[in-house]
Amino acid sequence: MNTVEVLLVEDNAGDAVLIRQVLADCTIPVNLHIARDGEQALLMLTDPYFKPHLILLDLNIPRITGLALLERWQSIDIPIVVFSSSLNETEQKRVVELGAKEFISKPTDIQAFIDAVCAIFQRWAMPQASGTVSGSCAG
Repeated sequence: MNTVEVLLVEDNAGDAVLIRQVLADCTIPVNLHIARDGEQALLMLTDPYFKPHLILLDLNIPRITGLALLERWQSIDIPIVVFSSSLNETEQKRVVELGAKEFISKPTDIQAFIDAVCAIFQRWAMPQASGTVSGSCAG
């Protein structure tokens, strides 16, 4: 079984820890890479040897915002899912226009947050990693 490489672009340490825990409970191995700001993410993404299967992107990050990161770096090969607390509908539409596969609002309820991360992972990372959707993510 292949390891799924996931890039999480998130400056909130609590959210990053929770996402790491959720992905650690998946039935397939996950290697989570964390960028704390858009500048660090851009550096990681321009490394020709780094090819994540999924990018989870928060919009409200320092140095280079998530929206600016989407404007600067686009990929048709790697699904980008925006997972943000932003309530700005214009921003939500714009990220999809810029190539994000979807916009998911971060739930404030812990179980809903866990369920959302699992759903994102199952929808966007698992088919590329294993060729099937037979694996699961605990929720």
